[in-house]
Amino acid sequence: MKKVVLKSVEQDHRKLYMEWLLLADESEEIVKGYINDGEMFSVLYEGQAAGVILFTFHPGHMVEVKNMALAENFRGMGLGKMILQEAFEIYRAQGMQKMIVGTANSSIANLAFYQKVGFRMSEIKKDFFKKYPEPIYEYGIRALDMVMFEKSLQD
Repeated sequence: MKKVVLKSVEQDHRKLYMEWLLLADESEEIVKGYINDGEMFSVLYEGQAAGVILFTFHPGHMVEVKNMALAENFRGMGLGKMILQEAFEIYRAQGMQKMIVGTANSSIANLAFYQKVGFRMSEIKKDFFKKYPEPIYEYGIRALDMVMFEKSLQD
């Protein structure tokens, strides 16, 4: 089976991934607010750059998928699931108890994806996306609320 590789991105190289990060979070202003937090990895598939993932950390041994993006030509191949499976192993080995992730109420594909990889809905942050400089629409739905998911890493 083909495998993804997560390669750590140093702080001083993170801005080089801005284009990738904007695939998952449309506001450059918002991305700039967290780009230097936590741990960032470039995603390699068969030696090619396929995407990026950024994790932040919270009290209580909790890690958050803050941003995950794949280039268009790498979508629909199961890579997202492989990336998260790898991340589950990395953070389980570091003693993390739980992984969380949030996505917009309008991100229909993401809502399905996170549930397929074992996350459960845990919270809704009402009006989260109202602070974005420009309204975001997907599938004709305005992104207003952040739907939070969680997955135990101790399963």
